[in-house]
Amino acid sequence: MSVRYIPVQWNRNKWVYDAFLLAMIAAYLMVFLQFGAGVADASRPVDGAILRMRAFGSCAFFLLSIILCIGPLARLDRRFLPLLYNRRHFGVMTAAVAVTHATYVITWYFAFAPTPQIEALLSSNTSFAQLLGFPIEVLGIVALLILAALAATSHDFWLSFLGAPVWKRLHLLIYPAYLAVVAHVALGYLQDADNPGFAIFFSAAALAVSGLHLAAHLAAPGTARARGPWLPVARPAEIPDKRARIVRLPGGDRAAVFRDGAQVAALSNACAHQGGPLGEGRIIDGCVTCPWHGFQYRMRDGRSPAPFTEKVPTYDLRLRDGMIEIAASANPPGTPVAPLNVEDLL
Repeated sequence: MSVRYIPVQWNRNKWVYDAFLLAMIAAYLMVFLQFGAGVADASRPVDGAILRMRAFGSCAFFLLSIILCIGPLARLDRRFLPLLYNRRHFGVMTAAVAVTHATYVITWYFAFAPTPQIEALLSSNTSFAQLLGFPIEVLGIVALLILAALAATSHDFWLSFLGAPVWKRLHLLIYPAYLAVVAHVALGYLQDADNPGFAIFFSAAALAVSGLHLAAHLAAPGTARARGPWLPVARPAEIPDKRARIVRLPGGDRAAVFRDGAQVAALSNACAHQGGPLGEGRIIDGCVTCPWHGFQYRMRDGRSPAPFTEKVPTYDLRLRDGMIEIAASANPPGTPVAPLNVEDLL
């Protein structure tokens, strides 16, 4: 794997991953279309188009919820990492399901509008000053545009072209998109629904997303704020073995100070692949391992083991009165730095 743009060939894991996702989406839609009309809270039979738009809409919401649960689950338990590696495929499928939902909405409700369908959609409700009756169509459009943009830029070409920091910030828009979807559903369908079934599943999914993110945040290694040319980090025993203490540097960058037994070394907190938080990872097989996609770096020089070519900046460390201190300025990526031996302080 490389951060340079190199066409990535499909492999068995990708085929299995995508086939499983497609099977789960198809199964959900089939079950919803088969039984959804029977449990719908309506005084007359639900039209087929409305049933299909509900099927695809609810499917997109649950898919997006699962996507946002994968990240914190992988941070809490590395057995979930395989789900993280091809999460971009998951996102593209979710965007396709959401587009299908939007297509059904527009072609059903605005098929015979005297104005263009998009214009009719945006002008049908302009009550922005009230909560109940708020134009949820706008919220859906915002979420759909974000999902489409993220799907369109999910390929490694855009990661290489935009650079990891910009690409990562762009894809953090998934969170505003999710909030827009939650509001879209809560202010729309749930306001008229009498059957509590969907509301229960909807609330459980939203709570799972927020709860897992909070749990992952609380479980992450502590962050120390640093100032000056040499910055205090922690005493050696305060850094968990094979884990890191994250240090916020004066310029806004962050360093991850890892301890492997009696050896302590510091690397940039940003993985060279997609800017993943190295400080939330662990040392596996002697290498710092990114919790996002498993990229690895040697502690002594910040370089990936051969044949990989990635490298991250390193930092100088020193011991002073039993406290580990870090230099405020980073060394160039891949610069060797001898780890501190802290055996006498453990």
